[in-house]
Amino acid sequence: MHNRRDIDLRAAINAVSDVVQNRPRPLRELDQIYMKTGDMVLQSELVAKWADKKRLAFIGDGDAISVCVSYLKHRGIFDYGPSEVAVFDFDERICGAIARFADKERIETLGSTLYNVLDAFPKLGDFDCFYTNPPWGASNDGASVNVFVQRGMEAVGCDGEGMIVIADDHQIEWPQRVLASVQSFALSRDFFVQKMASKLHLYHLDDNPDLRSCNLLIKSLPGAPCPESSSAITDSERLENFYGHKQDIRIKYVREKKRVDYGKAHDDEYRYEYYGDQ
Repeated sequence: MHNRRDIDLRAAINAVSDVVQNRPRPLRELDQIYMKTGDMVLQSELVAKWADKKRLAFIGDGDAISVCVSYLKHRGIFDYGPSEVAVFDFDERICGAIARFADKERIETLGSTLYNVLDAFPKLGDFDCFYTNPPWGASNDGASVNVFVQRGMEAVGCDGEGMIVIADDHQIEWPQRVLASVQSFALSRDFFVQKMASKLHLYHLDDNPDLRSCNLLIKSLPGAPCPESSSAITDSERLENFYGHKQDIRIKYVREKKRVDYGKAHDDEYRYEYYGDQ
């Protein structure tokens, strides 16, 4: 057993601050909202223990928990963690930041792939567990969350576990509806809820700074059928209000504008590539 007191907390916080410094700025219109640094340290420890010695897929990762988990293990601050971490994200800035950080620190177990969740998942069943902190689905009763969860399920095939990070507020109606929707979706895909750790994380969220999120842990049922293939998602009902009210998904990738001075954020660091672009 590993206890939190076994960790050099100062070293852990400083390591996570290295990751935060490397992270691109969030695009609020795409529901990129970053977790606060102290909660990132605790979340990284939890994820590292949960995925110890396992192949872990991140379905999107604006927070850069993938980098934190890999870096903290690589630095010896954690003596546990996943054997492989693969990030699938549609933001080329995020994928590039991960690749550059992994190369600079010589973290061979960390990689990234430019990928949009509407497209067929490229590595069906290659992983033991998945992690996702998706758009929270306030305007679509969690339909956007379930798209990310579906891709995570495909990543682990018929035998694996998932950690889903979503809004958790017992006084607001929409987070409760989303939680119910995600749990129902999991059951419909032969996954069950193992446990839920409530109200764990705070975010840099101007319009609701006190809104927290939970960790919802799911696991595939024994003998669950394996998905034979992955296909593109085109159902308009699943795409409506994907990033918020009247924010349907139209952007295929966020493209990074190459710079010399990485680590400094600028307004011209990205452009959008839309579905239908030649």
